[in-house]
Formats: sequence, structure tokens, C-alpha cells
Amino acid sequence: MELENKKVLVFGTGKSGIAAAQLLLEQKALVVVYDGNHELDEEKIKEQIFDGKSYEQTLTVVLGELKEALLDEIQLMVISPGVPTDLMIVEKFREKKIPIWGEIELAYQVGKGDVLAITGTNGKTTTTALLGEIMKNFNEDTYVVGNIGNPYTKVAGQTVDHTVIVAEMSSFQLETIHTFHPKVSAILNLSPDHLNRHHTMEAYIAAKEKIAMNQTEEDTCVLNYEDEVTRKFGETQKANVLYFSSQRILEKGVYLKENAIIYNTGKEEIKICGVEELKLLGTHNYENVMAAIAMSVSYGVPIDIIRKSVMEFRGVEHRIEFVAEKNGVAFYNDSKGTNPDAAIKGIQAMNRPTLLIGGGYDKDSSYEEWISAFDGKVKKLVLIGATREKIADTAVRLGFTENVFADTFEEAVEICIKNAVPGDAVLLSPACASWGMFKNYEERGDKFKELVNQI
Repeated sequence: MELENKKVLVFGTGKSGIAAAQLLLEQKALVVVYDGNHELDEEKIKEQIFDGKSYEQTLTVVLGELKEALLDEIQLMVISPGVPTDLMIVEKFREKKIPIWGEIELAYQVGKGDVLAITGTNGKTTTTALLGEIMKNFNEDTYVVGNIGNPYTKVAGQTVDHTVIVAEMSSFQLETIHTFHPKVSAILNLSPDHLNRHHTMEAYIAAKEKIAMNQTEEDTCVLNYEDEVTRKFGETQKANVLYFSSQRILEKGVYLKENAIIYNTGKEEIKICGVEELKLLGTHNYENVMAAIAMSVSYGVPIDIIRKSVMEFRGVEHRIEFVAEKNGVAFYNDSKGTNPDAAIKGIQAMNRPTLLIGGGYDKDSSYEEWISAFDGKVKKLVLIGATREKIADTAVRLGFTENVFADTFEEAVEICIKNAVPGDAVLLSPACASWGMFKNYEERGDKFKELVNQI
């Protein structure tokens, strides 16, 4: 669609909405930014959008109620991912047959180059970040965008024919694509999520599967063989399907074999690396690595670039992130483990005796499952914050007695350093929010890394 002089409504004033409005102004569209919250500051929104630039066209900001008369002037709506597509106002646009795009569709229509797109319930961010590193080592003109935090619309205007876009895609973003066509797509896994928005598991799966809807025989769709839904989905695809598996050897694809990650071309097995050579831990992470390998070989990236990138990748910041090895002790930052479910993944990933730092703000969580997941791996649990007594009581009740209290975060790290011996791991995976001691989990994780790097 030609956007110049088209009157376009951008629905939503978050990061995606701001970036979409900026891209539309660059395309010389007539932009109306709308948000249902009448308490927002119109001038502040304009300031964010203009960001020191000036455009020929005017920008209109509408807050609160959207008048019917304005609806009749709009030729395209660009909806932010956080806006449900079944809102009454969105239905009105649909009734008037006004095209409704997501910001991903807008960016794709304006942008150039090839897209490699990833979705799934878990592991998207790690896989996207790793694939981004592989592709940057192969092609400097690579952008990592989407749900990972950098709007696609922010970079679309800078892309050229040889650009590679690596995109993390949420179900919300995929709901509103039309022509979006990745060269390589991946669905990592599917389990119930966001059902308050999608209402049924079927609708959630359908949104995720849209990632491959425009792919052809010249493209590749990477799927998890061990996920029943994605395995069946592969049987109906036009695109070439390449599976990965953590449980079995495939005739063609990427899989784990005798603690090594193997790419089978269909004619020969190529060893990428041993899992002990990775800085990422845990089967769920090996699956993320396999997906990134499958996507990059499908795009034609040489094996030596893939191997080097995979072995150097340290993981997503604050998610079982390898920090350093000091005096034979490995330090991992899993500050994003802000609830027991997330922290279980952290401890399951450990392959060494572990000194674990836990505790923090009390969100009324229950810690039984987390303590039970220690499974003989945890040597010592060093507890901080408002939840330390509650966690210690739970641990003792479940038969775990190696609990130590620390009054400060620094003291907790110090206790771990003093008690760790070569071959151990120290893991920050608190199972609690950071409030009370830190502004957020990022600040907590950064402090941990700072203290480790001072050793």
C-alpha cells in the first residue's frame, strides 16, 4: 500500500505505537495517534514521536473517545500488539472495511531484505538473541527486532535488499499480519498462554501458526519434533520443514546425540559442538540452540560461523546468564527468576553442585515446588529479603536444612564465594521479586555481575 498522504490511525502510545507513528511520518502519511486513556499528556506523546525531528505533515493526537466522524476519514489502522483485536472500536474499523495492520505488517511493507522470524510459548528471546548473533557474524547488516524489545518499525526505514531481520514474534503481533513473509520461520513449542486474550487454546495456536502462512516451497519452517502440535503442523506446510529434537535422532534435522548437538543434512551428520562447550545450560536451552542452528543452516550460514557463534553465546541477560568462572567456580545470573516457576528452570539447568541465592520481596508465593526441584543439586541456600524466614521454614519442612541468612545482597554473594569450591556453581535465582532491595530484577542482576567481576 502506498502510504504517502494516506490518513492512518495508530492505536496505542507505547513503544510500538510511537515507533509506528515515526515510520508513518517518514513515509509522509497523515498520522492520527489514538489512545483510550484521556489522562495521558498529548504534548509528551508528540515530543516522543517527533524526537527532535520535524516533518512536513501534521500529527494529530486523540485521547479518550474516538469520534465517529474521524473514523470515516481513516484509510488504515495500525494497531499496537497490546491492544486486543476484539475491542468494539476495532470491530467498527472492521465493519467499515478499513485495513487493520499490526506494527509488524507496517514494518514489513516498508522494509527490505530477508526476515527470519521466531515464535513459540517459551524460549523465543534466547533463540532470537542467539540467531541474531549468528546472523551478525555472517552479515553485518542484521537487525534483531520484535517482542525482544526493539520495534521492527524503528529500523524498517533503514533496511536495504541485503539486510537480515531477526524477529521475535508474539501471538499478539502475529494476529495482525497479512503479507508478512519470513524466509525462515520457527515455532519452538506451544503450551497454554495468554488465554485471557485469545480465549481458547485453538485461537492461541492459530495465531502462532500464522507465522508460516505466506511461506512457499522456497522457504523453510523450523519446528520442534517433540511438540505434538508443531510436529503435526509440519505435515501441512508448503515450506520446507526442518525439525529439531532433544529426544531422538532424526533422518534430517538438528538433534542431541551423546551430549553433542548434531546437524544431519539427510546425507551426513555434522557435529556442531558438545553441550559441555556451551555457556547455556539445561535441555530447554539446548532446544533453543538447536532451533537457531536449524534456522541459520536453512539460510545458508557456514557451519564454522554457526559453531563459533553458538559456543561464544552467553545467553540473554539475567536469564541463567553465564557471568564468569572464578577459581574454578561458575557464576550464573538468573535474576529474572522472579517467581518459583521461573526459578525452577534455573536450578534444573545447573550441572554442578550449586550455592543458590534466593529470597526477596514477598508476593505471597508458595515455595514447595521450587525447594523440591533442588533434587540434590543445592549445597547451600543463602536467603535474603522479606521472604527469607518463609522460604527457610518451607525448606526445613521439606528436609533441606543447609539454609543461611544474609542481611545484605553483598553479604549473600560473599557467603557463596567463601563456601564454594572448584567445580561448584553459584546461582542467583531468587524465586522472588527484587523490590525492597532493588528497583527491578535488572538492577539486582547487574549488581551480582559487578560483585562477581570484582573477585
